[in-house]
Amino acid sequence: MIQLSDTHIWLVILTLGAGTFLIRWSFLGALGRYAMPQWVLRLLRYTPVAVLPALVAPLVMWPAATEGQADPARLVAAIATIIVGLIWKNMLAAIIAGAGTLFLMLQFLG
Repeated sequence: MIQLSDTHIWLVILTLGAGTFLIRWSFLGALGRYAMPQWVLRLLRYTPVAVLPALVAPLVMWPAATEGQADPARLVAAIATIIVGLIWKNMLAAIIAGAGTLFLMLQFLG
């Protein structure tokens, strides 16, 4: 295992923070004053739809809590989230349904 000093960890955190800021600033600060073409605005609407599953899928398929083994509770919660999201098209309802289902499944399955 690699041992990192506190200085290295803070350097990585600050570098990643500066990089994130510059990426966001490039769109909001530098290009925010200019009108973007409709096709760019349309494509930007799909960004959360593309990013969120990429962030959540590893947590559902290979959760660290089960040492990378598929967990029925997380799979059922993900399915409940998708179903509620598709039916009601309400992100908050989908999140609450997924969290509630995960809580109940973990209580019953252990």
